Amino acid sequence: MARSLKSNGNVWVLVLLLLVGGLCGSALGNALAPAVPWLKATSTIGLKPSMLDLQFLNLTFGFTFSLGPLTALGLILGYLIYRKV
Repeated sequence: MARSLKSNGNVWVLVLLLLVGGLCGSALGNALAPAVPWLKATSTIGLKPSMLDLQFLNLTFGFTFSLGPLTALGLILGYLIYRKV
């Protein structure tokens, strides 16, 4: 069965809410880290950047994801807001 346009739009709303929640959580964690040191603890997951050099084209692949306590809380709140909408 084909996806409707509305369900495809909901995916973008979810991605946007998760992005905003993660950014807000990270910013809040960085702001509060001097006062509450355990908020600075993060786990980093990802792939180190690697390059593909084809002489006429250079491609770089890689990503890292740093997850701290307030970042995780922001992602969860973004998902919960998505479920309410």
